[in-house]
Amino acid sequence: MLHRAETLAAISVGVALAVLGLKAAAWWMTGSVALFADAMESVVNVAAAGAALVAIRFAAIPADANHPYGHHKAEYFAAVLNGALILAAAFVILYEAWNAWLSPRVPLLTAGAFAVSLTATAINAFWSWVLFRRGKALRSPALLADARHLLADVVTSVGALAGLALALATGLLWLDPLLGALTALNILYSGLRLVRESVGGLMDEAVPPETQGKLRDILATEAEGAIEAHDIRARQAGPRLFIEFHLVVPGEMRVVEAHAICDRVEAALRKALGEATITIHVEPEGKAKHRGVVVL
Repeated sequence: MLHRAETLAAISVGVALAVLGLKAAAWWMTGSVALFADAMESVVNVAAAGAALVAIRFAAIPADANHPYGHHKAEYFAAVLNGALILAAAFVILYEAWNAWLSPRVPLLTAGAFAVSLTATAINAFWSWVLFRRGKALRSPALLADARHLLADVVTSVGALAGLALALATGLLWLDPLLGALTALNILYSGLRLVRESVGGLMDEAVPPETQGKLRDILATEAEGAIEAHDIRARQAGPRLFIEFHLVVPGEMRVVEAHAICDRVEAALRKALGEATITIHVEPEGKAKHRGVVVL
């Protein structure tokens, strides 16, 4: 699974470099602040894609004595770095937009520049779709962060082209830096959201309600022979899900029977939720708390 994620991350670096070249050419051909903003975000895309590749490779390192739970969280660091780079790009764009607002200049929009920028936008849109689809399937925070960044880049590009065309059509030169500033604000929002989500992963936030619901349903239906499950906790660390809970069984039940229930539950959880590390603490019925999941 991690090998597939690494391959996608490596392709992302190549895609980001190609798109950067196209957008830099479009900016050079027009001198537009809005297209400068677009090109600046592509610089960030290259750095972010490289960081994602390094993080995914590091996350693939097996657990060792110093990291007994593995290195899966490395992907969240890449996502945080991605968000920080987005924020830095936004401030650079705002600075350039402010200078252009004070000293307006006439941008040039040729058919060639428009075609180059549109081609770069189409490449980003397609690759963003691929990364969203595969990132969700592989449960890779780094790939999903890259996908969100590219999607924000697509929005930026469309807005930049529209604003540039509008500025030239109306003769209102201030529209170009204004669109550049609005682009920067959109990038800023995207970066803050990405940082918040990535820090949540580092802080071991609970899994989404949908995943919690599946977990509880499986415990209720697959733990036949047990009485209840309580103190249920789950967290996501990159592609791996960590689940732990207490399973209450009849006091007279033999160890081998309780173990068979645990094996059945673990198999059902992995089938429904994917790769997971599962810890089950078996307790006698006197330990029941009557506030967990009642086994049907």
